[in-house]
Amino acid sequence: MENVTIVIPAKNEVESLKVLLPKIRQLHYDIEIIVVNDGSTDETSRVCSEASVTEIIHPYSKGNGAAIKTGARAASGDIILFMDGDGQHSPDDISRLIDKVESGFDLVVGARQTGSQASVGRSMANRFYNRLSSYMTGQKVEDLTSGFRAVRKDMFLQFLNLLPNGFSYPTTSTMAFFRAGYTVGYVPIDASQRVGQSHIKPFRDGIRFLLIIFKIGTLYSPLKIFVPMAVAVFGLGLMRYIYTYLAVGSFTNMSATLFVASAQIFLIGLVSEQLTSLMYKDDR
Repeated sequence: MENVTIVIPAKNEVESLKVLLPKIRQLHYDIEIIVVNDGSTDETSRVCSEASVTEIIHPYSKGNGAAIKTGARAASGDIILFMDGDGQHSPDDISRLIDKVESGFDLVVGARQTGSQASVGRSMANRFYNRLSSYMTGQKVEDLTSGFRAVRKDMFLQFLNLLPNGFSYPTTSTMAFFRAGYTVGYVPIDASQRVGQSHIKPFRDGIRFLLIIFKIGTLYSPLKIFVPMAVAVFGLGLMRYIYTYLAVGSFTNMSATLFVASAQIFLIGLVSEQLTSLMYKDDR
């Protein structure tokens, strides 16, 4: 078995950590465990000390993604397993993810099964993200946003500069691995209800998730997003032109504006595609 580090970002998750950390230590006594305390105001430090795990403290809350990056940099293992500190992920599934990485996969995601989502709304949103990302990558994406994942450290560190400091690091890292041509696999899991109150705010994070939709496209293949948009705008311009030509026999400014807009959207997509290629250029 390769060296493994378990990284757990935590912000005021003391009630969950009281149960989670001893169970992980019991099942995997020889694995390095790092808890990144993201500005907690509870007794997270005491619980980490009692469980004999490594704690890295952020002096203030930087975000879930920032905690992930801190843990990844500090990890000594060849494989890093990320899991939430809120009790949703079962320590019993850790070995399954690690075994699949060791079998030849570069990134393995714990794919939540039906009934494992926190709410109907989030379940519907995640299904939409999975379908969109499957279209973008040409591969079946079973769970784009799951935070329970195991990855090879050297590959994950290549994309730290792309990862946001907020909650969308799973989306970004998954699409980055697909774009780089690495092997992505899935292990079905049943996620439990979180312990305590969620840090996600519906309105603020609803807008953020809409932005994720566009981020998925720009991270992987911008033309797959921009070309359909350009075609749609061009089609509107063409229909407007046909209508005005038949009605008044003229070519209106609105039709010209839509034609120009479609060309601009396509060119933006083309430039974005080139920038994306440079971003994932392998210098090794």
